[in-house]
Amino acid sequence: MINIEYANKSEIQYIIDNDKHVSTELVEMKIKSKEILLVKDEEHKILGWLRFNYFWDNTPFMNLLYIDEAYRNKGVGTSLVYFWEIEMKARGYELVMTSTLSNELAQHFYRKLGYKDAGSLLLENEPLEIIFTKNI
Repeated sequence: MINIEYANKSEIQYIIDNDKHVSTELVEMKIKSKEILLVKDEEHKILGWLRFNYFWDNTPFMNLLYIDEAYRNKGVGTSLVYFWEIEMKARGYELVMTSTLSNELAQHFYRKLGYKDAGSLLLENEPLEIIFTKNI
């Protein structure tokens, strides 16, 4: 059994230690804004997290989905994404977005969950970034 909940102040250090893409200040702000979800087991061990913000300031955009390697391919990530989608729908949103690099396997995961290719972004010296959307 897993539990999904918004991160709280007591979990800041875990997130900072494991999410190398954001600053401490941003993590603190995102926790206050309820923009980080954690998935935990029965013993409250963190198995992964989902961090999001808003594209164009009005469309929920999943910035990062991370599941500890030992818990991948067991439905944990799927449950976390579905939970996020339900939360976003409850907040009144009808569309969510995410992206992944074209050389990452995550693109297949998102398509399996009903996300549709919506475009791409090509930055110098980077693989193609695929943008996905999903109506919820």
